Order: sequence, then C-alpha cells, then structure tokens
Amino acid sequence: QAQLVESGGGLVQAGGSLRLSCAASGIIVSFNNMGWYRQAPGEQRELVAAITSGGNTNYADSVKDRFTISRDNRKNTVYLQMNNLKPEDTAGYYCNRVPPYSSYWGQGTQVTVSS
Repeated sequence: QAQLVESGGGLVQAGGSLRLSCAASGIIVSFNNMGWYRQAPGEQRELVAAITSGGNTNYADSVKDRFTISRDNRKNTVYLQMNNLKPEDTAGYYCNRVPPYSSYWGQGTQVTVSS
C-alpha cells in the first residue's frame, strides 16, 4: 500500500519561502509522474506543479517562476520549493501521482501566507 507523507508547511509572511517535502513509500516516485496539488477553503483541489518520470516539469500559471518541483530518487521524496509567497497561496498542499490515485491522498501540509 502506497503512502505519501507531506511536511514543511507553516505560517510565513508574504514574500517569504517554504520548502515542502513528500516522502513516499510503496511507490517509486521516479517511475511515476508526480505532482503537488493545493486546496484552499471552498475551492477545488488544483494541480500546481508536476514532474514527469523523465524529469520534465510543468507549473500552473499562478505559480510559474515562483515554485520549483524536484525529487531525490535516493530518498524517494518529492519537493516543492516555494518562493515569493503570496496570500493567495494559502492552502493545504498535497502530493500524489498525476493523474492522482484516490487512495494515495495523504493528510497534506498547511501553508498560510500572511499579508
């Protein structure tokens, strides 16, 4: 059974940075297309960054040039470096395959950006 555990969220002022981690077990992240999703209160969950098994990356327009997705194959972990954070980035952040498997959703990690 695959398990994805997100960490690294917190409270940060606008303009600040955070690095999220997604530690995987039961799934090899380098063999899968992986992504970071976020969900704000009252909003649908959206994909904000993805990395293919081949290492190509894609970003939502709202985070392009501010967020960077990467992975460490030895640690079987996916990262999301978030710079120049804005209040509208406030959300719960989750990692999953792209497209997602419903059984892979973890608890996520909360990011709150104050203005």
